Amino acid sequence: MALFLDTGRAGPVVELKAPNCVTIGLVNNMPDAAVEATERQFTDLIRAATPNVVVLLKLYAIPEVPRAPAMRRELTERYRDIAELWDTPLDGLIVTGTEPRAENLRDEPYWETMSTLVDWASGHTSSAIWSCLAAHAAVLHADGIERRPLKEKRFGVFDCRLAADHPMTQHFPEPLWVPHSRYNDLPELALESCGYKILTRSDTAGVDAFAKQDGSFSLYFQGHPEYDADTLFREYRRDAARFLGGERAQYPALPLGYFDDAAAAAAESFAARARADRRPALMAEFPNQALEVGLTSPWRSAAVGIYQKWAAFLMARKAERRPPNSPLRRTWRDWPRSLRRPADSSVR
Repeated sequence: MALFLDTGRAGPVVELKAPNCVTIGLVNNMPDAAVEATERQFTDLIRAATPNVVVLLKLYAIPEVPRAPAMRRELTERYRDIAELWDTPLDGLIVTGTEPRAENLRDEPYWETMSTLVDWASGHTSSAIWSCLAAHAAVLHADGIERRPLKEKRFGVFDCRLAADHPMTQHFPEPLWVPHSRYNDLPELALESCGYKILTRSDTAGVDAFAKQDGSFSLYFQGHPEYDADTLFREYRRDAARFLGGERAQYPALPLGYFDDAAAAAAESFAARARADRRPALMAEFPNQALEVGLTSPWRSAAVGIYQKWAAFLMARKAERRPPNSPLRRTWRDWPRSLRRPADSSVR
């Protein structure tokens, strides 16, 4: 039907009460260069997944996330301060990650606000999606699960397999191709010991998606199903520019499973030149066209599918018209009845 983007900095709270309407909050923590693209990616993905639903998407920013002055001013004009969220009724919430700066997440400047957000979402939404670093922050605050640094950036498109029989992954084809771009990982055994259900995993990338029902339904992604076809290319180019500019010590590795043979050869040829002639001006000769040709997003249909299921969950919870003070559902068996398979006893 329609997606309405709330870009008001402040003003009266708007709530959609009709049965075919949901209100979703997007807390966009991405670095300045990726803020606009991330907003568009999630907006496009939600729009594609909700053809029969009216969606009001509210934009929020955490003020402690480091920003350049120009971006901070831009966000002030279009995004609401996170402080406004605490009194805003939402059906669902999406929280993005950002580039890690501190070795310990608790030392990040936004840690206190992020912790408050985790607690708030559990009691005030039907469901929340936590993306990449936000997923790491959420499980650290909720259950003390520490992320572990990887030897090198986990970067590329990975073959993921279903790890559980669950409504969020019903009818999904295998393999699921999912982009990942991260420097840290979460140990699967630690997640399982704290009650998280692993939904998808990769032999190479590890845990991909996982979930937990505790207060509200929380869905966590270590990968990035929202990415465009060219997002990994743009990240690779950014890291190459950082190497040539002296901001990083090593030239970036190619994203795995992403470029075709011709593009990979062009990228490796430029990488050899960059290592031998390291100077910022060389970036003008970066093989943009050769690398962009033929880029596809084989993860797109699965991404739309999982957001369709998420939107259906939000709608089903809204249709239940749960009284404000009634207990929240806490087990997989309590998945909304309208979304269960007939005689299904496998949902947990």
